[in-house]
Amino acid sequence: MRIKWIGFLGLLLINLAHAERIKDLTVIQGVRSNQLIGYGLVVGLNGTGDSEEFTKQSFKNMLNKLGVTIPDNINPGIKNVAAVALHAELPAFTKPGQKIDVTVSSLGNAKSLRGGTLLLAPLKGADGNVYAVAQGSLVVGGLSAEGEDGSKITVNVPSIGRIPNGAIVERGVPSPFTQSDVLIFNLHYADFTTAKRLTEVINEYIGPGTATPLDGSSIKVHVPCDLTEKVTFISALENLELVPGEMRARIVVNSRTGTIVIGKHVTVGPAAIAHGNLVVTVSETQQVSQPQPLSLGLTAETVKSEISVNQPNSRMFLFDSKVSLESIVNAVNRVGTAPGDLVAILEALKQAGALQADLEII
Repeated sequence: MRIKWIGFLGLLLINLAHAERIKDLTVIQGVRSNQLIGYGLVVGLNGTGDSEEFTKQSFKNMLNKLGVTIPDNINPGIKNVAAVALHAELPAFTKPGQKIDVTVSSLGNAKSLRGGTLLLAPLKGADGNVYAVAQGSLVVGGLSAEGEDGSKITVNVPSIGRIPNGAIVERGVPSPFTQSDVLIFNLHYADFTTAKRLTEVINEYIGPGTATPLDGSSIKVHVPCDLTEKVTFISALENLELVPGEMRARIVVNSRTGTIVIGKHVTVGPAAIAHGNLVVTVSETQQVSQPQPLSLGLTAETVKSEISVNQPNSRMFLFDSKVSLESIVNAVNRVGTAPGDLVAILEALKQAGALQADLEII
């Protein structure tokens, strides 16, 4: 069984250095999206709503706000209403009046939200403030059907739906982009070499002292105070190109799927590896020993032992000093190592100190 070497060809071609844009390598600190959450009621369901007590209480509270009072001793037998949790993402720089998508998930035992409509519900941030209000008809990709004899079929998840452009933003989130003359660019992957090169590229393009590295992940950049100039300045910076530093040698193994990704600089020190099934068979047979004629010997039983050693599909190979990635791949594929066997080999090499790379098993 050959291992699925994902991206192996790309890894072999990585020797050709290529430039990346700053916008693909970094994010500006504080310029990010914010998560919103809310609670609401979905109505109009075709008997697939839930029967939870908190749903009935929410239904009563909603009617009371609309001027309809239901006595406390009356228990509404609603089947077309479901209590739902709402969540959405408020992108950076979103302004009041713009719309965002909303995901709706059932909180109770509702069978399906198909055909339902979400009533007006606020969406709050982590600070407790309302940043958007949601309402609209749900788009549900799942389907559920049940027969009278108890047979049932479910496709996907019918208790989750989505409302495209279902929430209107009521409040924006302040951004450090508009409030400071200094911005911090954070690398997606911390690397001192990349941070140094990014600083040099910015200083060469704008002028000395414009960018200063803070550590292996962050670079401080002085920007204009005027918003118009700041936007133009950032637009120019984010399209500058540089060759990022190469990542540390790493092997990532997905033991469930057999996917192996080996980085460029992975090497193996001097090591001999034997892996496989060694079969040792011991068999014994009873034999009778007869004395020679005219001798005074006695007839006796003896035991004859036979030992055989069998090791099918020999799986032993030798790595010399600083073996390359290509040699590792060829050796492993030559012996037909299965994914589980390869994980064991890599772990043993790492434990022995012969594997010069970080081993990450997911």
